[in-house]
Amino acid sequence: MNVVTDEAARTEGLLDAQARAGRLFEDIARGGLIRPGISEQGLSEEIYDLARENYGVVKHWHKRIVRSGPNTLLTYREKLDDRVVADDDILFLDLGPIFEEWEADFGRTFVLGGDPVKLRLRDDLAPAFEAGKHYFATHPDVTGAELYTEAMLIAREAGWAYGGPAAGHLVGQFPHEGLRPGEEERWIAPENRTRMRGKDHLGRDLHWILEIHLVDRGQGIGGFYEELLTL
Repeated sequence: MNVVTDEAARTEGLLDAQARAGRLFEDIARGGLIRPGISEQGLSEEIYDLARENYGVVKHWHKRIVRSGPNTLLTYREKLDDRVVADDDILFLDLGPIFEEWEADFGRTFVLGGDPVKLRLRDDLAPAFEAGKHYFATHPDVTGAELYTEAMLIAREAGWAYGGPAAGHLVGQFPHEGLRPGEEERWIAPENRTRMRGKDHLGRDLHWILEIHLVDRGQGIGGFYEELLTL
């Protein structure tokens, strides 16, 4: 693989990958894949088949995440039992498809049925993401810890709790340097006290994904929204 260092090409690659991921999610929604009676694992397998057939995606840089019902409270690293989607469920998808060696990381939430609390949770996610993106844009020296604190505040002001120990991470050309515990500077998390804007070891601009995970632990539900922060 040739490592791309030209910033215009990197921007184009990341934005194109995200746009394709967005179209994949639209296909998932329109194709009726999200439905009562299918298991989370079954839905994950159908998504893999759809991504391969429609977009030629055969690699995903992280495991496909399908969470429904009370499993929407769980984070990426938490193990869970497979669950069957119910008639009135809330569920989210967190996918990392690779398009021509560029990583996308895209998450959205879906609601089956008309439960007003679940619908409000789903509808609060995009504004929360935009609030986090605005904070980043207006604070040029923001650290990962500071943006995570802001994500928690945004969640609280919207009437929810923040669900995870991180609110995003670095992203780039596959395979970008691994996101491993102990590498705090790669995460939007309380442990990352470094400035988010900067260069990597090759002198390239750092690019970040912002994650919003809103939860109501009393109701046993959560929602998730994720895409590029820096472009």
